Amino acid sequence: MGFDAVGFAPASLPESARAGLRAFLAEGMQGDMGWLERRVEERGDPRTLWPGARSVVVLGVNYGPARDPLDDLEQREHGAVSVYARGRDYHDTVKKRLKVLGRWTAESFGCEVKVFVDTAPVMEKPLAQAAGLGWQGKHTNLLSRNHGSWLFLGEMFTSLDLAPDAPETDHCGACRACLDACPTKAFPAPYRLDARRCISYLTIEHEGPIPREFRTAMGNRIYGCDDCLAVCPWNKFASTHDEPDFAPRAALDPALLAALAALDDAAFRAAFSKSPIKRTGRGRFLRNVLIAIGNSAAPTLIPTAQGLLEDASPLVRGMAVWALSRLLPRAEFAALRAARAGDEADLDVRAEWDPEPDNG
Repeated sequence: MGFDAVGFAPASLPESARAGLRAFLAEGMQGDMGWLERRVEERGDPRTLWPGARSVVVLGVNYGPARDPLDDLEQREHGAVSVYARGRDYHDTVKKRLKVLGRWTAESFGCEVKVFVDTAPVMEKPLAQAAGLGWQGKHTNLLSRNHGSWLFLGEMFTSLDLAPDAPETDHCGACRACLDACPTKAFPAPYRLDARRCISYLTIEHEGPIPREFRTAMGNRIYGCDDCLAVCPWNKFASTHDEPDFAPRAALDPALLAALAALDDAAFRAAFSKSPIKRTGRGRFLRNVLIAIGNSAAPTLIPTAQGLLEDASPLVRGMAVWALSRLLPRAEFAALRAARAGDEADLDVRAEWDPEPDNG
């Protein structure tokens, strides 16, 4: 059916998983992701989510990239997009296969099933570890001895009592490559993530202006970040995926910053139809693109940023100001600020004009 890994686990989670979730939320490390605070009991116990569940079939689909995603960070006039988001939304691809499997299982064994792909309060990674697919590494993501960092997960809850697989054990050892690779120091300790500092969170989930302290570290990352995944030594066992749905779409092959910044709302929706990127909306996406433009050190992108000073979105206008503060010589930026003094009422945009420009 197109899955690359499968394992079986009881429909339960260890207390350590629930405790970890509670501690994460108590410290506010979820940031704007209020949905993580809701339905906590269901998230921590599969049988609270569905009392009829007895077993969980955890499945994985390989999405290993053809080349090292870190190479994209050197292309400063291009945007770096997380490997998982370059093609069709994996939720659609995996959910379709899970539904086929679910129907076959229900018809063959006369049981009840429910299928999930990151679409319900399900703690996927602890369940995957319990089913033997991998373990949660020091960066909190799932690692596989066969697929490295690159597995999409899906689950089939069933009323069948199935013999469980042996849980996978931790194989990180003394390695800390993922922790040291993080551009924004989002790991306060091994196995702990502060999402508020994570570039994936900032570029995808965070709704407002990205705090200044993180913008330079973002580089040209415009949607997500693969650094902690890509540096893992276990990737030496990974293989390149052969799924057409995961091939990069035209707008991202290559992801030219100037072209992406020129997208109006209709063009954005068309370019990212059936893509996870579409969910962020044009405003947040262009916010990220403009930060990458500001970090590009490319004078050729100055007209692109200037053209967005009149954008309808205050979020976009504010990041256009910041990009220009990085690209224009100090005197030219000061002259532009003086020429536009008093014509911007939005406080977030005004905040971008007020500080001294970053570029000397």
